[in-house]
Amino acid sequence: MNLKQHLTVIILTYNEENNILACLDSMDGIEANYFVVDSFSTDKTLSLLKERGITYAQNKFINYSNQRNWAQRNNPFQTEWVLQVDAGERISSNMVEWIVNEFNPINKNFNGYMFARKAIFMGKWIRYGGYHPIYHLRLFRKDKGKCEDKVYDQHFVVDGNVKTCKDNISFEDTVADNLKEFTIKHIKWAVFEATETILNEQNRGEVKENLLGNPIERRRWLKNNIFQKMPLFMRSFFYFFYRYFFKLGFLDGAIGLIFHVLQGFWFRFLVDAIILEIRTAIETKSLEEVLEENYQIKADLLIQNRSETGLVVVGN
Repeated sequence: MNLKQHLTVIILTYNEENNILACLDSMDGIEANYFVVDSFSTDKTLSLLKERGITYAQNKFINYSNQRNWAQRNNPFQTEWVLQVDAGERISSNMVEWIVNEFNPINKNFNGYMFARKAIFMGKWIRYGGYHPIYHLRLFRKDKGKCEDKVYDQHFVVDGNVKTCKDNISFEDTVADNLKEFTIKHIKWAVFEATETILNEQNRGEVKENLLGNPIERRRWLKNNIFQKMPLFMRSFFYFFYRYFFKLGFLDGAIGLIFHVLQGFWFRFLVDAIILEIRTAIETKSLEEVLEENYQIKADLLIQNRSETGLVVVGN
């Protein structure tokens, strides 16, 4: 079957000269269309895409949800199916083989497929602490799926049946290669999540909460109905204890200890600290003033369902 008639791989980039070729190489053998949406990179990303003959477009980055949905709407190939990938991710050989040999785009039984994500931190696969397998919906019919309208911790949602593939049919995600990269990214994400909490206290996302549902629905139920209802700060201690001891995170060794402390405790504690800081500050200032003065964020940039946001420059 000619996959180009049915499938487009969509990749998001911003200054990914160190990642984009390895990402593309990991999908060698998947004869699909490739479409990159770049957030105006200033490094060699676009030059590398041109060398490979990859079709690309540029769009101003607001948040991942907006960018993913923009890419899907503006896919020049307009195929029925899309596979959403980040430049820092690698598709495993098992997943490539599954897409090439087992994926049937004309099968009407499913509108989407979920795959396990292998988190790589400082070169180590984080296998414990409830971090594997974590499933993500990445392959779906474009008219049936989208990225939910959340600034942080967003997932793709699909209308219709979704199949969860075996956990060895997976993709790898490099969380961070070093601690500087990790802390810079997570400080930004902490501000996003805290800000979204303040702006949308009732926004629980578009993923259906269901303790008995698929892996993504179960995780969202636990987050919204257990974690989010616990007192600020106390929940970060509880979450770390749950991950490191109850979910056996200590088996990940020294690198795992660093990861689970930073991602399972420090990051969650930082989010709560920023929530408290914002709530205190808005007693005397408007939320818009606090976000712009303290975090250089314009509140209107966090409003979802925005229309076209940037110049489209398509090339190959």
